[in-house]
Amino acid sequence: MTNTDFDFLAGSWDTVQRRLVKALAGCDEWYEFDATLDCQVLLDGTGVFDVLRAPERGFEGLTLRLFHPDEQVWRIWWASKNSAGLLDEPVVGRFDGPVGTFECDDVWEGTQIRVRYRWSKTDPAHPQWEQSFCQRPS
Repeated sequence: MTNTDFDFLAGSWDTVQRRLVKALAGCDEWYEFDATLDCQVLLDGTGVFDVLRAPERGFEGLTLRLFHPDEQVWRIWWASKNSAGLLDEPVVGRFDGPVGTFECDDVWEGTQIRVRYRWSKTDPAHPQWEQSFCQRPS
């Protein structure tokens, strides 16, 4: 089985990343930093591996994406130099046309959260990725 969902991401990219100064704190101040992304599509498109590097910020992380053909969903794991050798909880989801939505429950700094990743390949030359957290009710 061949999957082409993440083919648009294959290759090397120069990116600008944007993050909130403080998540889940009512903060609306953002900072930006340059990063590179090197992405490989593997296993007939059912496996995708990338490395994100931002040397100026001392940041490096990796993403592993695996497609489950029976469930028709992707699981996406993230790890960074700060992950203590562990993968984050995987976000799970699929593409609906050019937009993929992937979600999971997780914990951020002791707070129960819902995580959402969205990938847009509306313009394959300029794909966009976003991540959001929202606090889950106790």
